[in-house]
Amino acid sequence: MKIQREFPAFTVSKKGEREIKSGHPWVYDNVITDQPSECENGCIADVFSQAGKYLGSGFYSEKSKIRIRLLSNNANETFSDSFFARRVQYAIDYRKTVMGDDFSACRLIFGESDGLCGLTVDKYGDILVSQVLSFGIDRKKDVIYKALCESLAKDGITVRGIMERNDVAIRELEGLEQYKGWYEADYLPKPPSPVTEITENGIVYTVDVQNGQKTGFFLDQKYNRLAVAKIARGKKVLDCFTHTGSFALNAAKGGAAHVTAVDVSQFAVDTARENAVKNGLDGNMDFVCADVFELLPELAQKGADYDFIILDPPAFTKNRKTVGSAQRGYKEINYRAMKLLHRGGYLATCSCSHFMDNELFVKMLMSAAADAGVSLKMIEARRQSCDHPIMLSVPETDYLKFYLFQIV
Repeated sequence: MKIQREFPAFTVSKKGEREIKSGHPWVYDNVITDQPSECENGCIADVFSQAGKYLGSGFYSEKSKIRIRLLSNNANETFSDSFFARRVQYAIDYRKTVMGDDFSACRLIFGESDGLCGLTVDKYGDILVSQVLSFGIDRKKDVIYKALCESLAKDGITVRGIMERNDVAIRELEGLEQYKGWYEADYLPKPPSPVTEITENGIVYTVDVQNGQKTGFFLDQKYNRLAVAKIARGKKVLDCFTHTGSFALNAAKGGAAHVTAVDVSQFAVDTARENAVKNGLDGNMDFVCADVFELLPELAQKGADYDFIILDPPAFTKNRKTVGSAQRGYKEINYRAMKLLHRGGYLATCSCSHFMDNELFVKMLMSAAADAGVSLKMIEARRQSCDHPIMLSVPETDYLKFYLFQIV
């Protein structure tokens, strides 16, 4: 017999029950076998098995294929404001523990990994950048934002502004509009400039939280950049898809003989150059605005010689339907890089697409190496930084693959 709860009750199939028990928080519409005739969009809903066993509770979304995003499997939970404040505090405590003093720029909330499905919050000094991708979280964002500010205040951090980067198409699947801009609240001061500075790995960057890619900066490669810096000393380095220059600057700071930073965006190239000047690293760097797919074969024709090539492309696929074409794109740039490097040279290569999983990525690398007539000696296999924690029960949280190889 079902326990009596105050929230709307949904029943799922055996398949849905297995998925929930495996630890995945998403309940898709096609596993729901029974639901109320009316249910308020964004409300808390309970989920039960066919046998009436309580499985968990979460946000209901009437338009999304992910019909319920589970928050807790505690039947006694009431989901008051204090529940969301606790989740926020847990997330911040985790970052302080695993990152120690390296806490100034990091991801504070990583959606499912922090029990707040559909929410991303990045911290750039005293500015927060938020992205809300679920209807339920959107209804609770006022509570969550205030909890973030109050929790950070305990550590002496006064939040100057919260930039909402809700300018992503996926929000429309939830029935939410797209927009970006400063969040307004009586506990926040007058919004600051959207252009700020952060320091990561001892390097200062200009970050535009309103107009930069994603939330303004790619924080997930933080420690992978240090791995690149260790290898770069004395080498001639080519950094492809440099964005605002993060891998290139780490290589230069690590003692590279020379670094060429390449991106198809002139704005990104200009920002990377400004960051190099800001850090006094521009003396052994040059910056090129070019399409990497066109540049790599051109460099090979010219007989260019590099000791170390870094490939950090954007996600070539954001769904399963385009994985095949993405795999061909990844293979093309990796093959070209392997051909351009001399024997004994080094390659850093990665993918930030969840759908290009690790098995497919490695298979692609082996195929590219075979076509290039080289072998790959693996130095390291890495993932995203620890402020983007992976939940083993939620494959979607495991998205970044990063490999360091020597060409032999």
